[in-house]
Amino acid sequence: MPAEKRTEVEPDTGFGAIPAAGTLAASGFGGDDGQQDSAGHRYGDGPSAAQAGTAQAGTAQAGPVTERRSIKTGRNLPAAIAVGLLMGGVVVLTLFTVKVTFLLYVGIILAVALWEFSRALQTREIHLALIPIMAGGVAMVTLAYWTQAGWALGTLGLTGICVLGWRLRGGADGYVRDVTASIFTLLYLPLAAVFVALMLAQPDGARRAFIFVTLTVCSDTGGYLAGILIGKHPMVPSISPKKTWEGLGGGAVLCLAAGAVMVPGLLGGHLWQGLLLGAAAVGVASLGDLAESMIKRDLQIKDMGHLLPGHGGVMDRLDSLVVMAPVVWLLLAVFVPNGRSV
Repeated sequence: MPAEKRTEVEPDTGFGAIPAAGTLAASGFGGDDGQQDSAGHRYGDGPSAAQAGTAQAGTAQAGPVTERRSIKTGRNLPAAIAVGLLMGGVVVLTLFTVKVTFLLYVGIILAVALWEFSRALQTREIHLALIPIMAGGVAMVTLAYWTQAGWALGTLGLTGICVLGWRLRGGADGYVRDVTASIFTLLYLPLAAVFVALMLAQPDGARRAFIFVTLTVCSDTGGYLAGILIGKHPMVPSISPKKTWEGLGGGAVLCLAAGAVMVPGLLGGHLWQGLLLGAAAVGVASLGDLAESMIKRDLQIKDMGHLLPGHGGVMDRLDSLVVMAPVVWLLLAVFVPNGRSV
C-alpha cells in the first residue's frame, strides 16, 4: 500500500526496532504535549482558547478538582504488543534453531522495507532502481554470510554500477536525483543487512545477533516508557517534538544494563566492554531515529507504510537497526573476536 502523503507533517511515534521475544518494542522518546515545530506545525490535541475558558468557568462553579496527567501512547498499544511479540518470537526461534533461517527472515524484512521506501519516495517523484537494489542486496547479504566480506563489498560496487545503467532508460530529467536516491538506499538498507550477516556468520553468531536485536529493543522500550511517563524536555523539537532527554536517559539505562549482562554472559567479554557497547548502541539508535524522522518530514508522510498494526510500516521499525548494525558488529569484532575477550 503506498505511503500516504499529507499536506501537514504529523509527529512520528517511532524510535523503533524489531522486538525480541517477550519484550515490547514500542516507540517514541516522550509524550505529546501540544508543541509546535520551527515550521509552525501544531502537535497534540490541546484545547482551544474558547474551550479552555469554558473549562475554567465550569471548574470555578463546581469547586476545586484534582489535576490528573493523561498518558498518551500515540499508538494502538495492544496491536503493537501483539506484533512485537510475534516478530520477536520469530527472531528467537530462527536464531537458536537453524540460524541460517534468521538470514532468510532478514532478507524478507529487507525486501519489504525496500518496497515501502520506494513507494514513500514516489510521493515526491523520486524513483528508485528497485530491481538492481533488491538483487544486489540479496547477493551482498548471501555472500557476506557464506564467503568473505570482500565479495560483498565487490557486489556493492557492481550494484552501484548497475543502478547507473538501469536509470539511463528513464531519460535525463531527474537522472541525478533518482541515481542519488538509489545509491543512498543501497547504503541505507542492504549494507546494514550485510553487517547482520557478518555477525551471524561467526561460530557464536546467533548470540551476537541476539545481542544486537536486544540492545535495539532496550533502547526503544526504555526511551518509550521514560518518554511517556516523565518526558518533559524535547531533544530536537524541530525534527521530532516527541523525543525527550528523559526518554534518551531511559533508553540508556536499559542499554547499559543489557550490555553489561549479555557481553560477559553470552560472549565471555568484560563488564566495561558491555557498558561501552550499550552506550554506543543508544547513541546511534537515537541518531537513526532522528534521521528517519527527518526523512519522513522531507517526504511529508507520517509512516513509511501500514503493514504492521500499531507500528506503521516495516521501515518504521528499522530506523535504529540500520545504523546500529555496523557499530555493534565492529565493537563485538574488536572486543570479543571468535568469542574471546581481548
